[in-house]
Amino acid sequence: MAHGPRYKVPKRRRREGKTNYYKRYVMILSGKPRLVVRKTNKYIWVQLIVAKPQGDVTVVAAHSRELAKRYGWMGGTKNTSAAYLTGLLAGLRALKAGYNYAVLDIGLHRPVKGSRVFAAMKGAVDAGLEVPHSEEILPEEYRIRGEHVAKYAAMLKEQNPELYERRFSLYLKRGLEPEKLPEHFEEVKNKILEEYRDVIEKVKTGTEADEQ
Repeated sequence: MAHGPRYKVPKRRRREGKTNYYKRYVMILSGKPRLVVRKTNKYIWVQLIVAKPQGDVTVVAAHSRELAKRYGWMGGTKNTSAAYLTGLLAGLRALKAGYNYAVLDIGLHRPVKGSRVFAAMKGAVDAGLEVPHSEEILPEEYRIRGEHVAKYAAMLKEQNPELYERRFSLYLKRGLEPEKLPEHFEEVKNKILEEYRDVIEKVKTGTEADEQ
């Protein structure tokens, strides 16, 4: 362990691996709201947070657990598809609250190309929220829709039904055939968009007015 007269004990949240204070400092200096994406072994969280002198204020939030409770999502709550839908929901809520710009905050998660944190960001961007990013880091559309899962499930169902039943037991228990995941994804996505149709129309009208 380091020691000496100049040694400083790192802040508690840094010691616990929860906060990178340098990155946080840079983002707060921007003066912009942060699109905070966090993931666990079970869920995805997406929040729009504004830094205030008294501390962070969460303006809106979305949780992948909501997808099942509110929109009938029967897929996983931690995969790429769920991350995108959670980001879409958070983005629409941010627009409804009057925010149209944010900077991405992925905390200590590694910025891996095509990862779930970037799927969540893409969902927010597709909702209409402006978040600076490079197109290269986004996951491909077929992965967001779960086409790779559906293709693998169809192959497994034909070649090894027993393994298919075991590997996709949660999907089947919820009543979803995994080979139909892309169709189910679009169904849930449309439900979310329909709920926030007035927000989408308002943003669209405002964009057209700016262009004129």
